[in-house]
Amino acid sequence: MRMRSLLFVPADRPERFAKAVASGADAIILDLEDSVVSANKGRGREAVAEFLNSPVDVTVIVRVNPLDGGETSRDLAAVLPRAPAGIMLPKAEGAKSVARLVEMMDGAPVPVLPIVTETPAAIFELGSYREVTTPMMGLTWGAEDLPAAIGAATSREDDGSYTPLYEMARNLTLLAAHAAGVPAIETVYPDIRNADGLAAYAARGRRDGFAGMMAIHPAQVDIINAAFEPSTEEIAKAQAIVAAFAADPGAGALQLDGKMIDRPHLAQAQRLLKRTSEAG
Repeated sequence: MRMRSLLFVPADRPERFAKAVASGADAIILDLEDSVVSANKGRGREAVAEFLNSPVDVTVIVRVNPLDGGETSRDLAAVLPRAPAGIMLPKAEGAKSVARLVEMMDGAPVPVLPIVTETPAAIFELGSYREVTTPMMGLTWGAEDLPAAIGAATSREDDGSYTPLYEMARNLTLLAAHAAGVPAIETVYPDIRNADGLAAYAARGRRDGFAGMMAIHPAQVDIINAAFEPSTEEIAKAQAIVAAFAADPGAGALQLDGKMIDRPHLAQAQRLLKRTSEAG
């Protein structure tokens, strides 16, 4: 399953669903949480349930409301009869939150995508996701809810970069995902009009080890997809590394184009080629 781009769509705006499907996003996230006011939650559930009854050529994820808000059970009752590809769980606080969600789903085999940094307690539970046995689509994070939870003025410096606390949350999410053996999904880039900034941000995410990124507008999708798609040069280099070690399987280190390569380079090359093969 490709997970380069995951596009949010408010659940109470069904007129936007078709445009989201046609955006080129690998997945769409029908959002019943932050983008839907309380008065419209019921209408959002109805729209999502109706949408799930019609097959579409895109991965569909539903973001339910937080476990402690009293809305989650109603969300699940609406969407599980025709289950989506995944359930996004906001304000997750480690393995215990995933276990509680699975219990509320009566064991329905729907993969979970937790948002893992939105409360202070969540940060201290990041290592527990490797204990989860329920299938997870990945781990992702957010830089907006945590500042509100701790009374911080902002998560960003004047130049748009994260302050140290939120940079730490991002890095720990990345490590927690890889420790759990699931994709790490980068958070959204909120400046919709800044295409160059988005491209740089997405490229940084892929460089650091994220497998994909969430989007808040269809215009962001193509840029994100391009950033998380290996180039022909990268594929060719990975193929050359694999071929070099195949020709000398007992070697721990080799030279390729005048540079030393070793077993970690081989593992990276194999991972890239595997992802490319699965995408094709």
